[in-house]
Amino acid sequence: MASLKGKVLVAQGGGPTAVINQSLVGAVLESRKFPQVTRVYGALNGVKGITGEEFLDLTQETTNNLEMVAATPSSAMLSTRDKPDEKYCAKMFEVMKAHDIRYFFYIGGNDSSDTVRIVNEQAAAEGYELRAIHIPKTIDNDLMENDHTPGYGSAARFVASAFMGVNLDNRALPGVYIGVVMGRHAGFLTAASAVAKKYPDDGPHLVYVPERAFDLEKFTKDVKAAYAEHGRCVVAVSEGVSDKDHNPIATKLVENVEKDAHGNVQLSGTGALGDLLANHVKKTTDIKRVRADTLGYLQRSFIGVVSDVDQREAREVGEKAAQFAIWHDVDGSIAIKRTGNYSVNYELVELEKIAAKTRVMPDEFINKDGNNVTDAFMAYVTPLIGSSMPDAARIRAPKVKKILGK
Repeated sequence: MASLKGKVLVAQGGGPTAVINQSLVGAVLESRKFPQVTRVYGALNGVKGITGEEFLDLTQETTNNLEMVAATPSSAMLSTRDKPDEKYCAKMFEVMKAHDIRYFFYIGGNDSSDTVRIVNEQAAAEGYELRAIHIPKTIDNDLMENDHTPGYGSAARFVASAFMGVNLDNRALPGVYIGVVMGRHAGFLTAASAVAKKYPDDGPHLVYVPERAFDLEKFTKDVKAAYAEHGRCVVAVSEGVSDKDHNPIATKLVENVEKDAHGNVQLSGTGALGDLLANHVKKTTDIKRVRADTLGYLQRSFIGVVSDVDQREAREVGEKAAQFAIWHDVDGSIAIKRTGNYSVNYELVELEKIAAKTRVMPDEFINKDGNNVTDAFMAYVTPLIGSSMPDAARIRAPKVKKILGK
């Protein structure tokens, strides 16, 4: 067992998820088992809290309350969208040294893994013994080296459930429905809209992901064809769909494009893409009933729709982070690897393989027309959404023979 003695610091960054607190609590409770850990701190507001020394002593939190927090969505330690550079990380490292932090666990996505990499390199350069582990999370499911990421399964379950309800509504009162789902570069979450399809005519009838160029003319043809076949059309579309020149379709309605702290064009929060597509359908077809929704933040932390598989794996990546760092005295990023049908193993991979990189849907998950998913994707995602999905039934009674013949 490693002899490095000192404090543990855990932080949460980026967008919240329904199971991110499972990872937090997994890391905290596992760390508290080791005698060389003198205290377990949690940083408020992620890396921003580290630079400001805004810490909570989680060593003094009860196990019972931590377990209740684990089952609660969103980031219990609060979060931030700050993207640290070398100077920012140097300030973080200075604070860590002052507090004798020897183990650093950062729960987050692509950019968070890069932060861990920078801090780790700074510690090595100064000869300061620090074990830094990146704990994966993102509903986008876009981390390299991972079969899937904690947070995705629950968000996918929410999206599947939402489109199940939308499909039932649309069947009762037919028309065109367009649902905009989170996903800037990767379409995994939008693709999950198809999971709950049961009958041959169930929606979504069309699914568009960022991995394929989006063309408005082709979109119109697809909608017309689906509407002609089913008398209605349900569409799932990623917020990040772009044209052949990689220009986000969502920006076509925005005069002054906003960007976040990471330099990314703001795609969520305006409803622009849904409005654009709905208006386009109205203008280019004879279909009168056209509606659009943007699922927005509801996808991330919806408390009533959480995958049990996602909860379990989110807990275990937190536990494995503590074990790798404290027990095995190593740095890196925890990665989920699928084995069998269905089970997983957890591996530690080099931070450089994860940091600031984006994984996208493989070709075999998208149909040849680029407007739906394949059976291969359904086989991939089904275990991740958890057990006991709702079952939508239909009336099967026969029609009564007409008397008047009208």
